[in-house]
Amino acid sequence: MQYFDDWSTYAKEFTDKLVDYLPSFLSAIFLLLFGLWFIKIFTGQVRRIIHKKGYDKTIENFAISLIGVALKILLVILVITQLGFETTSLVAVIGAAGLAIGLALQGSLANFAGGVLIIILKPFRVGDWIEAKGVSGSVKETSLFYTKINTFGNQLAIIPNGQLTNDNIINYTVEGKRRAAITVGISYDSDIKLAKEILLNLLKEQEKILTDPEPMVVVTELGDSSVNLSVRFWALNDDFWNCSWYTIEESKTRLEAAGISIPFPQRDVHFFNHSKESIKVEEKD
Repeated sequence: MQYFDDWSTYAKEFTDKLVDYLPSFLSAIFLLLFGLWFIKIFTGQVRRIIHKKGYDKTIENFAISLIGVALKILLVILVITQLGFETTSLVAVIGAAGLAIGLALQGSLANFAGGVLIIILKPFRVGDWIEAKGVSGSVKETSLFYTKINTFGNQLAIIPNGQLTNDNIINYTVEGKRRAAITVGISYDSDIKLAKEILLNLLKEQEKILTDPEPMVVVTELGDSSVNLSVRFWALNDDFWNCSWYTIEESKTRLEAAGISIPFPQRDVHFFNHSKESIKVEEKD
């Protein structure tokens, strides 16, 4: 009987404590749900305000991420406090945990610092076409720790901000226009002046190629099997690739129509028989 009396006592004490603790637990749950809802509404309002102000998309995404994380940390502290933990003890625990987490996540902190540098220095913006860490593509988003890039093949590359800020970044968009330098080789027997005239006329007839700076065709190299001409022009970013592809195709078509050959690599190979007589054989790669 003593055994059952002890269990009855424990059950009664547990029930009493549960009843006493239940209001705090329910209020903590309510606070958590209300807080998450409030953070969602608040960050949405902030996003709309930033968007109306016309701020850069990179700043908008970074600010929303930072505000969301800060508010969620504050919400967790409030919920834990509502459950009955003492504030002083909670601050001490958070401080110790923060130090431990900071030491364990040094790389993440470096990425966060890199994100701040990207926001301040603005080496690129959302929508810019950049090349960094061996990846080339359009910037989709810069968050607290990572930058997302859409490649030419529509793959999503995610690069840590810390690595991004410590590496060379080539921004193809920021200047608004780009220069092409297309190499076209002609045979040594061909008329260089005629080839330059044909290629220059090809550039001048394209409306989307800029006239300032003026397009040009220059001889850049006397190669092993060809005289190499550099076809150079400027175009706006939106027109750059279409102009480049069209120029490459039309260069071959028009040069061949004018009787100017575009050589491919050739090699003369000599075979020697036992009588030391040489036989010249021409190979074409």
